[in-house]
Amino acid sequence: MTDTSSRIAAGQPAPDFTLLDADGVERSLSDFRGQRVIVYFYPEAGTPGCTTEACDFRDNLNSLKSAGYTVLGISRDKPAKLKGFEDEQGLNFTLLSDPDKAVHELYGAWGEKSLYGKTVTGVLRSTFVLDEEGVVTLALYNVKATGHVASLRKKLKIDA
Repeated sequence: MTDTSSRIAAGQPAPDFTLLDADGVERSLSDFRGQRVIVYFYPEAGTPGCTTEACDFRDNLNSLKSAGYTVLGISRDKPAKLKGFEDEQGLNFTLLSDPDKAVHELYGAWGEKSLYGKTVTGVLRSTFVLDEEGVVTLALYNVKATGHVASLRKKLKIDA
């Protein structure tokens, strides 16, 4: 049970945004124009599933970069928490802070979901792949933390 009214689909331009990174520096999606970008939304830095997913991106970053992709992770965590997460896990890609969930909502990555049989409102673990012009080529909602990057690599036809 998820709200699908504000979901983004392949072929749509990705909504631009400006957020603070783990170092407190403003980063805009438009800064990455000319690059293919993977933008993923996750619930909370340091939690087991989010750590698994982030470390999976970390461990696959060289092959993603070789295939021409830049990775951006977005959560509601404040920059200081993101910095701790980045340092603790040796993360080698940009983490962005969206504490008011405005960007989550722009991308349809915030809404109702089922959690342990209950309906709750929160982050919908989601991933978007953008082309060099900022157009969404792949929109994935309610992904699983474990195995997500391997699945994404298959969808993007990146050799393991």
